Amino acid sequence: MNRVELLAPAKNVICGIEAILHGADAVYIGAPKYSARSAAGNTIQDIEQLVRFAHQYHARVFVALNTLLTDTELAEAEQLIHQLYQIGVDALIVQDTGIFNLNLPPIALHASTQADNRTVEKVRFWQEVGCEQVVLARELSLEQIKEIAAQTNVRLEAFVHGALCVSYSGQCYASQALCGRSANKGACAQICRLPFDLQDAQGHSFGKKHWLSLKDFDLSDHVGDMLDAGVRSFKIEGRLKDVEYVKNLTAYYRQKIDAALAVRPHLKRLSDGVSSYTFVPNPQKTFHRGATTYFFKGRNKDIFSFETPKSVGEYLGRVKRLLPKGFSISGHELVEGNEIHNGDGLCFFTPDGELSGCKVNKVENGVIIPNAPVSLQVGDAVYRNADEQFLHLLQKPSATRKISVSMELKDDTLCISDGINKASLVVEGPFEKSNTPQADNYKRILSKLGDTIFEASDFGIDTAFFIPSSVLTAARRAVCEALVNLRLQRQPAALVLPTANHYPFPLQSDSYLNNIANQKARDFYAAHGAETTAPAFELQEPDGAVLMFCKHCIRYALGACPKENKGSALELVEGSLTEKEKGSSLRTSKLNEPLFLIHKNYYLKLSFNCKECVMEVRKG
Repeated sequence: MNRVELLAPAKNVICGIEAILHGADAVYIGAPKYSARSAAGNTIQDIEQLVRFAHQYHARVFVALNTLLTDTELAEAEQLIHQLYQIGVDALIVQDTGIFNLNLPPIALHASTQADNRTVEKVRFWQEVGCEQVVLARELSLEQIKEIAAQTNVRLEAFVHGALCVSYSGQCYASQALCGRSANKGACAQICRLPFDLQDAQGHSFGKKHWLSLKDFDLSDHVGDMLDAGVRSFKIEGRLKDVEYVKNLTAYYRQKIDAALAVRPHLKRLSDGVSSYTFVPNPQKTFHRGATTYFFKGRNKDIFSFETPKSVGEYLGRVKRLLPKGFSISGHELVEGNEIHNGDGLCFFTPDGELSGCKVNKVENGVIIPNAPVSLQVGDAVYRNADEQFLHLLQKPSATRKISVSMELKDDTLCISDGINKASLVVEGPFEKSNTPQADNYKRILSKLGDTIFEASDFGIDTAFFIPSSVLTAARRAVCEALVNLRLQRQPAALVLPTANHYPFPLQSDSYLNNIANQKARDFYAAHGAETTAPAFELQEPDGAVLMFCKHCIRYALGACPKENKGSALELVEGSLTEKEKGSSLRTSKLNEPLFLIHKNYYLKLSFNCKECVMEVRKG
């Protein structure tokens, strides 16, 4: 439990390799089928290539096979699992409990966040049935994570960065209900990112906004807190993100985690090798909706992105002057190395709240000249959502990762060691005695490891032979290859394997929320003392079903939470709310509930379970 991993997303094998080079201890990638991101599936051949690359560094590869499976899909899923095991995949990330009742090879299973892991009882259950790792719900606070860690022994994986689903993962059925595209089958239509008109029971409108859209998760300032709480795997969201995002965020969190580990000597990183970068990582310079710690430090008002679900990027400053050809910004010139350049993408909000933008044609004496007319006013905030120079760095090779080794040449034997593994080779002779010392020359030849994963930090030269440069170069290549093969053979095995037992499942109710889509899942629950009959939502939509369970509360966001405003019922009058308007000036005697979200032909009704502090979304 003292091994800590940075877990990075991989849309494809290229992203996966770059994640490893930029410092990931593990990557997660979609299976050819049955992944919760159906648009990010990968072939067995590509995953095998990634596995071999990762295992050189003793980094791990997890494959997401975390959709619900029907009875007709189980046989194919079982075959796929055996193929993944044969190519050396380290673990499967799963949601469907029917998988536990398949004929499995000895491969580790991780309980996906889609399994809704937010209680001690649920996490302990996965521990007892032999899950190697459990992915915690994003909504958990630091105190809740501490409580789970204190009462369980399983490795805890927690999201540290990326997009936030507004509903508890695995408990969102809006896409299936409204579009026929199931999030639990990997085909989410992202209903939560749409603009909705929020209306009360009398038809009063609070404006058309992205009322269900959240900012991006960012716990980079709390890595140490997470380690101390018991988190051992730090997960970056983004299996649909491009390689530039993966490079930037992986490098950024590598540095954050390394700094935290440096003052916690009882903890060690899971894989080997040190990464070096050609750029300074900055999470605001790739896809970025604004940052929030969500509920990690308790409920706060700064979690939503009502204005836009798009990437806003980094804040630069405010418009200082408007000129015939362009405009100037106050503030940006004070940040060294963050100048605005030709080709940068800038964005801002128009008076009606819409996100607009432009490309920078050129910058002259501090004046930004856009490539097209823009609608700006003095004082408007300006953001950069495309830093041309930064992206150019990321589009080229931007990291190397090297494992420190020692090399020894004694007589005619060349050895290389990483501290645990050691490869030796007798250099093919015969050789004559050297008339002059050759130690410096041999050290120079042996240190040329640029095309390998190794970097020599120590040399031992003790030979009187004259060995030609070409011969010693060939020997160096051969002994490095031998060490790589030794490392591949000694890749750490799974920590935990699934266990057949009858540990009781903490069933809350017999409903569609258990996501049972096949008989083997039903049998699994029964074996653990939970008799269930309700089919998954995808098989049979219940009348009046809750489509989303959200910790994000629109009533709270508007300042109308009864817990926050005890003794008074609140009403928010008609009008589009701005940050400034979310105050007492909009409050009158009571809130005219229920509230509705309307987008074209989608009508959603909101209700508020204040006991559980959850907003529930149903069809209107």
